[in-house]
Amino acid sequence: MTTETYTVASNPSPTPASDEAASLLHVLFAGESQTKPGHRLGPKVYDFYLMHLILSGKGTFTLGGVRRELSAGDTFLIRPEELVSYESDPREPWRYRWIAFSGARADGLVREAGFPDGESVTALQDKRKAALLYRSIYLTFRGARSSASVQAAGWLHLLMALYQDQRADKDHQAHLKRQENDDIHQQVIHYLNTQYSHPVSIEQMSEALGYNRAYLSRAFKRRAGLSPVSFLLKLRLDKAKLMLRERPELTLEQISASVGLQDALYFSKQFRKQFGQSPTAYRRLMLEGS
Repeated sequence: MTTETYTVASNPSPTPASDEAASLLHVLFAGESQTKPGHRLGPKVYDFYLMHLILSGKGTFTLGGVRRELSAGDTFLIRPEELVSYESDPREPWRYRWIAFSGARADGLVREAGFPDGESVTALQDKRKAALLYRSIYLTFRGARSSASVQAAGWLHLLMALYQDQRADKDHQAHLKRQENDDIHQQVIHYLNTQYSHPVSIEQMSEALGYNRAYLSRAFKRRAGLSPVSFLLKLRLDKAKLMLRERPELTLEQISASVGLQDALYFSKQFRKQFGQSPTAYRRLMLEGS
């Protein structure tokens, strides 16, 4: 049976209006809790920023009517005046650490950390390091030294830098992935544009380009919006359409074979499906209009 625990430590220094540094960023309190099954907070609003790191277990976070399932390693951020609720799982209740902070600098800090407007959840790869930083703020307040407020702000900046670095790494990886998708897209298009008149196997193309077949197909479809097989058929039909218009001396069978489709009946069926009329009707229309 899960034993509920709750510990919290507040900043021993108030936020004097004359303290410019504190008014820009002030850590209010920090703590940790092992919740009981089904423990729920909200719907409610806070007048400060409140950020939770889930150490273990599961639960749900609801903001703006959108309910998210969260688990260990996830972070959820609550902004001032947002109506939120969050509830631990009835079978695997979550344990989390949290920090509360405020100040004119707070909004910019959370944006830089990877929480743009409308985004309040992220997953951390280095949960252990983040957990230590949350804990450091708590211990700083427990020590109740005169420098606690400044130290806590420093720990908070280090914590936000951790989130920011991870966001930058994700953005970089996403950029590399887009770049690779673009490269694959161009390679496939070039290959098919030179090989469409021959029997083309996606397996052979994947081997020629040096990619796994399934990976190549996914990457190409992500970039082009259709699979290599569908792109190849469209390419062949577009080439056939051009030949029907510019090579009247060629039969349908010859045109079909010239674009890599050996079955003229299949060619006619796909042409009608793509362009809404048969190859013969299209050619007649082009000849009558010339």
